[in-house]
Order: sequence, then C-alpha cells, then structure tokens
Amino acid sequence: MRIVPTALPGVMIVEIAPSADARGLFARTYDEESFAAGGLSTSWPQASTSWSERRGTLRGLHYQVAPRAEAKLIRCTQGRIFDVAVDLRPASPTFRRWTAVELSAQRRNALYIPAGCAHGFLTLEDGCEVYYQMSECYAPDLARGVRWSDRAFAIAWPFEPSVISERDETWPEFQP
Repeated sequence: MRIVPTALPGVMIVEIAPSADARGLFARTYDEESFAAGGLSTSWPQASTSWSERRGTLRGLHYQVAPRAEAKLIRCTQGRIFDVAVDLRPASPTFRRWTAVELSAQRRNALYIPAGCAHGFLTLEDGCEVYYQMSECYAPDLARGVRWSDRAFAIAWPFEPSVISERDETWPEFQP
C-alpha cells in the first residue's frame, strides 16, 4: 500500500500494491500503522455504500461540521468515478481549492479526505458502487453541502451531470 499526497494538504490517494498468483491477487487496502504515521484518521465507526445506475450521476458536495467533522476514505468497488475533494478549511493555504482523482474498481485505489473538506463525485459509467468509511457517525444536524457548480470553486467536472438529487442541486453558494 502506498499513500500519495495530492495538491491539497491532508488529501491523499491510497494505492494498493497487489501480490498476484494463479488465484488472482491480494492487497492491503488499509493499514492502521501506515495511516497513523501519515497523520490520517485510523478510526472508522461508520461505513456506507452508494449505488448509481447511470453514468453522469452526481453526488455531493457534502461534509459534516464540528464537533463531528469527519474524515472520509472513499473507494469505488464497481465502475469508475471522478472523485472530488474541496478544501473548506479557512486557515488552509489551499482554502476553496479542489482536487480530483479517478477511482475505479479496476485500480482499487481510494481517496482519503480529511475533516474540513467537502466531498462529491460524478459517475463515469453505468453501474457504480462507492464504499465510504467515515471517522464520525452521521449527525443530520451537522450535515452540510455546497453546490457542485459553485463558481467559488470552479470545479472542472469532466462533463455535465445528468442525474442529481434536488438537495444536491439546490445547496446554497458557498459563504466563507
């Protein structure tokens, strides 16, 4: 397993190092010691999954605020997604900037998103399943979102989404 920094502090790509033989492959997808050494969360009290039928489905941009702000570890277990993290930490040198990575079942990679960043993704093909691990349990009163098309971030999505929830379509513009 390899943890690779992105342009945003604390946002990391987690790549596997598979061992292959006649049976197939085996790889670590999480290692508490490696995560702790990198300053990443090692506690995952909640895990969730989402299924998206159609290419062009957009989910996000979501985050949870203090006192239960959450880090996320995102993995695409079927299909391919364009996964985005937006830095909403006011003291960060990359405040309001974003980074993205293609996560796919074939690559078996993951994206680690620290607390204080919003998360969203766009499905790049039909039939995508995404597995999320969160460092905090969901607290509806602390859940927040920002609009995927907010000019404050100017995210370069690969194409216009065709499926989006009313909630995600109507998040307010970001107010720092």
